Amino acid sequence: MPWKSIENASLNDKPRKTLGTVDAVALIVGIVIGAGVFKTPSLVALNTSNDTLFLLTWLVGGAVSLIGALSYAELCATYPHTGGDYHFLYRAYGKPLAFLFAWTRMVVIQTGSIALLAFIFGDYATQFYTIGPYSEGMYALAIVITLTILNILGLTFGAIAQKLFTLLEVGGIVLIIIVGLFVTPTIEASSLPIKSDISTSSSLGMAMVFVLLTFGGWNEAAYISAELKTGAKGMAKALVWSILIITIVYLLVNYTFIYVLGHERMASSDAVAADLMRFTWGENAAKFIGLLVAISALTSANATIITGARSNYALGQDFPFFKSLSQWNHRTSTPVKALIIQGIIATILVLLGLMTRKGFETIVDYTAPVFWFFFLLVGVAVFILRKKDPQITRPFKVPLYPVLPAIFCISSSLLLYSSLAYTGVGAMFGVFVLFIGFIVFSLFRR
Repeated sequence: MPWKSIENASLNDKPRKTLGTVDAVALIVGIVIGAGVFKTPSLVALNTSNDTLFLLTWLVGGAVSLIGALSYAELCATYPHTGGDYHFLYRAYGKPLAFLFAWTRMVVIQTGSIALLAFIFGDYATQFYTIGPYSEGMYALAIVITLTILNILGLTFGAIAQKLFTLLEVGGIVLIIIVGLFVTPTIEASSLPIKSDISTSSSLGMAMVFVLLTFGGWNEAAYISAELKTGAKGMAKALVWSILIITIVYLLVNYTFIYVLGHERMASSDAVAADLMRFTWGENAAKFIGLLVAISALTSANATIITGARSNYALGQDFPFFKSLSQWNHRTSTPVKALIIQGIIATILVLLGLMTRKGFETIVDYTAPVFWFFFLLVGVAVFILRKKDPQITRPFKVPLYPVLPAIFCISSSLLLYSSLAYTGVGAMFGVFVLFIGFIVFSLFRR
C-alpha cells in the first residue's frame, strides 16, 4: 500500500507539523486570489444580462467552492498526506490512475501554472522597468528560480513570504474597493468607451465557468494537510475561512466594478481594474494596477511552488524510478529534490514561452481538461473511500452527505465538459500527455 512508505520512513524523511491555521489560510487565499480576478469579471459581465445576475454568479461560485472545500476537508482530515489529491486517488482507485495524475501534474498542470504566473509577473514588471527585448521572459525565469530557492531554504521562509505577499495582494484589492466606492471620479463615466460589437447576454453556464475558474486553487491545501499543527479540524477551519474570505473579497471588488463602471462598460473592458483606476485617479493610476497584478501573480506562483513539489515527493515514495524525489530535508522541512525537478520543468516551459509565446499559452490552456478530469475523480473518491474504509475514523465528515459531495461532482463534470468543448483539438494535448504517462507506467511496472 502506498501509505506504508510514508509511515515507515525515517524521521528525517517525514514532513513535520510546522504550519498553523493562519499559514494555511494565507496559502489558500494567496493561490486563489490571483491575476484572474482582474481578467474574468468583464467576461462574466459579458455573459450575464444585469447587475443582479452578475453578482449572483459570484455568490453561487463561492457556495459551490465551499461545498467542494467541505468534501476535501473530509479527505484531508481522514488521510492527511503531503501527496494531497495524489494520495486520495491512490487509495480510491489504485496505483495506475494515481501515477497518471502525478505524472500530468508534474509535467504539465502544476509546472505550467508556475510558468504562466511567472510570465504574468514578467508582463507587468516590464511596465515599470524593461531589461531588453526579452524582458518578460527574463523576469519570469528570475521569479521561478528565486522562489524555488526560497522554498528550498525552508518551509518557514516560504510561509513567511506567502503571508507577506498575500497581505500586499489583499491590501491592494481593498484599496481598489475603497477608491472605487469613496473617491470622487476625475472624469465622466460617459467618456469611457463601449465597444460597438459588445452585447451582454444571459449565458449562466459560461459565466459560471469563468467564476469557478477564478475561485480555483483552494484544493491545493490538501498538499499541506500532513504539515498542519492544528490537525484535521484545523484544515477544515482553514478551508472554510479561506473560501469565506475569498467570496467576500470577490463580491466587494466586483460590486465596486459594477458601481463605478456600469455593466456594459465592464463587459467591453479589456482591463477592468485599470479602467476603474483610470476613471477615479487618472491615467497614471494604471501603473498601480500593473504592480498589483504582478504581486498577485507572485503570490500565486509562490503558493503553487510550495504545494506542487509535495505531490512529486509522494510520487517518489511509491515508485522506485522516482525515488530521489522522496527525499525530505528534516532541517528545512522541504522536499528539496522535488522542488529542484519542479523548478527545472517550469524553467523549460518558460524558455519555450520565450521561443514562442503562442506555444507556451497552448501548453497552459490545454491543461484544463486534464485538471477537471482528476478533480471530478477526487470528488467521486469521497463516496468510494466511505465504502472501502468504513472502519477508519473520520475526524471531519462533510455535512449533508451524500448531497454536498454530489453537487461537487456535478459542478466538476460541467467544467470538464466546458473545458473539452471550448478547447477543441487542443484538448488532445492533455490526452497525449496522459497516454505518454500510461506508457511510462507500463514500462516501469515491467
